[in-house]
Amino acid sequence: MTSRALASIALGAAVILGATGCNMISPQATTIPYSAAEGINIDDASGPVKVRNLFIVADETGENGNLVGNFINDTNEDHTVSIQIGEGSDAISVEVDVDANSTVALGGSGDNGEDPILLEGLNADLGATVVSNITSGGDTVMTHLMVLEGKLSYLKDLAPSE
Repeated sequence: MTSRALASIALGAAVILGATGCNMISPQATTIPYSAAEGINIDDASGPVKVRNLFIVADETGENGNLVGNFINDTNEDHTVSIQIGEGSDAISVEVDVDANSTVALGGSGDNGEDPILLEGLNADLGATVVSNITSGGDTVMTHLMVLEGKLSYLKDLAPSE
């Protein structure tokens, strides 16, 4: 083989490796878990109770909001989920009791649907997130809850009443 042929093969190999080499070290995006909804999901790290699609729907000023989401207890014991929304002296604390082998749907419909929890004095920016600590079974997870405005048609029934 001539040196020209070897150079062509080497150049071709360099181009192929250069064009595809990034995929060898980049994380595969489809393996990264995320919440494909307005709210956040918390699984095992939150203790025995799983949290699904938890978010806040606020009034036009962001002064008051409703906590919306689902709490799933698939254990044989009753549990209480404590949620601290915000930081410092302005933080709002709420608790949700979840019976054994049941689901509590705040703002949901059906047999297990309950009214959302009113958060008075929220004072949050619409479209922003609020630092929150969620505790279940002694385990605490710090997260950020989305604050949405109730103007969208599917959220208007979840917004705080004026």
